[in-house]
Parts: sequence; structure tokens; C-alpha cells
Amino acid sequence: MKAVVYKGLHQMSLEERPRPELLCETDAVIRVALTTICSSDLHILRGAVPRAKPGIILGHEFVGEVVETGSRVRTVACGDRVAVNVETFCGTCFYCRHGWVNNCTDENGGWALGCRIDGGQAEYARIPFADQGLTRIPDNVSYQQALFTGDLLSTGYWAADLSEITAKDTVAVIGAGPAGLCALMCAALRRPARLIAVDLSDSRLETVRRNHLADMVLNPLRDNVPEAVAAVTEGRGADRVIEAAGGKDTFEMAWKTARPNAVVTLLAMYEEPQVLPLPDMYGKNLIFKTGGVDACRCAEILELISRGELDASPLITHRGKLEDAKKAYEIFAGQKDGVIKYVLEP
Repeated sequence: MKAVVYKGLHQMSLEERPRPELLCETDAVIRVALTTICSSDLHILRGAVPRAKPGIILGHEFVGEVVETGSRVRTVACGDRVAVNVETFCGTCFYCRHGWVNNCTDENGGWALGCRIDGGQAEYARIPFADQGLTRIPDNVSYQQALFTGDLLSTGYWAADLSEITAKDTVAVIGAGPAGLCALMCAALRRPARLIAVDLSDSRLETVRRNHLADMVLNPLRDNVPEAVAAVTEGRGADRVIEAAGGKDTFEMAWKTARPNAVVTLLAMYEEPQVLPLPDMYGKNLIFKTGGVDACRCAEILELISRGELDASPLITHRGKLEDAKKAYEIFAGQKDGVIKYVLEP
């Protein structure tokens, strides 16, 4: 089968690989229908994910059809259309029982697919702990609609929940890339008083406007974001800030945009250490929440999609075939042509 393989720093290639086989009775194998390139894949190629293993097949956001199951798989069967969870988790350890599946203690727990074990930028993929890692797609939901369930929508859903958004809140989302857009969509489910999107890209902000994802958009190249947010909140600042950009100055922007006693949720995956200037923020009494997504609510997300309450299809700006992966990575990495999300079909 064709597969996109991580070869080492700044290197990937399209290779022929054997079709994956079941290695455990809790595994399943799926035929991949759609897969995507994610910013996390770029982090791997740039050397920012030390745990990533050269030689693994990239990709952790994909959907497909079950073609083989182990003897202990109970929740899915051959022929089922499924969304794949970005994380591998056993479901029984201390962390899994509490819903903190990102910290599953299994040797492949947490983000393993496309990082430490073979992922889904291929024609077929093996899914460990299939009962937890696969969710059946409702009949009225297409593969395209379900594609972002296991990663981006799970991330946005988790961020909205972690931020404790209420109906009276002003919520600022810094970064209108794929993760930020999903955070906006999922924050909107909680009916906040005001949603504000922040990004350096006017094309991404236009995506926000066109899809009515925020009440207000700001570009730091033109706007002083903390001052602009304070101006519409009686001088206070945002009640909730979701930092989904991971840029050089966006962590500072996040805490400066937040009002005293606000929640700042750090959704971004930083490539460099961030400074927590406690003397400068003394007295703001901020609550910081951070970490990898606990992506264990895929069934809820698919139900929202099925009911027409959640639609991430506007994220798809580019499409191609798996054999065009090298060109697709170049376009995605260069953020050319207004790319938000690049979808590949095996």
C-alpha cells in the first residue's frame, strides 16, 4: 500500500508498505477513506516532537471502513464506517477512568498514531484499542463531515469545556487556523455573549466572517488586541481566552487580553518554552489550563454533527491524492493559497 513516511528532520517520502495486520486481539484494521495533514505533522518534521520515530507512517486525523477486527473488539464490526480518535487509550487505567485519556499509561497511550506507531496517511491503518479508538459514523453523516471528529473537533470541544464558558462570557480565541476555528465552533455551542477571533491572516479572518463564527475579528497587525477587547467589555478584558496559535507573542497576548480572574486555556502546541512573567501579571489572579486534548467524546461530537449543530467542512480548502503528499506538505507548510486544511484521498 502507499504510505507517507517520516524519514527524519525535514524529511518525508511516499513509500510502498505492507498492509497492516492485527497485532493484538483488541486491534482493528481500517481502509482509509480520507486523511489530512495537521500542524502536528509539521511539528514532527521540524523536530519539535522528540518522541516521534523516524520510519513511522504519518497521520492521526482520518476516517475509513473497518475491514478486520480482533477477537476482543466489541463496539465496531467489519463494514462499519468509523472516525478515528487521535489518541490511543486503554480505557481501564487510572487516567482513562477519569477521562484523562491523553495520559493513558499504556506504552502507546496518548498521541501514538502517526508519531510513535504507524498512522493514517496511508491506504490502510491498524488501530490499537479499537473499542476506544474508533467511533461509528451515523448514517446521515458523510466521511467529509466526520473527518475532523477525532482530532480538531475533539480539541475544540475539549477547549470549550476546559474554559468553563458560560452564557455571559466574552470569549477571545487567538489563532484562526484549524484548531482555532474548531474552538470557535465549539465555544459557540455554549452560547457565550460574545465571540472574538484573532489572527494575523486576513484570509483566515474572512473564513471566520463568511461562516459567521465570531461576532468580532481582530488582526494584531492593525489592532491592539488587549485594548480592543477591553473596549467592548467595559474595560475588563475577555472572560475566557483560548490560545490556539502557538506563535512567538501569542502567549503574552492571551494573558494580557484576559480580565482579572479569567480562565486562559492554552490549546496551542508550542515549539519553544514560554515565559510566565509572574511579577507583571501579579494581581490578575488568572487561571491557566493547558495540555494535550483528552479526545474521548467523539460520540457526542458525531451526534452534534448528525443533528446539524456542528459543521467543520469550511476548514477544507485543499484536496489531493495520497501520491501528491509531498506537494501537499509543501503547500500546507508554506500556508500558500489560503490553506486551512489539506485533505488527501488514498
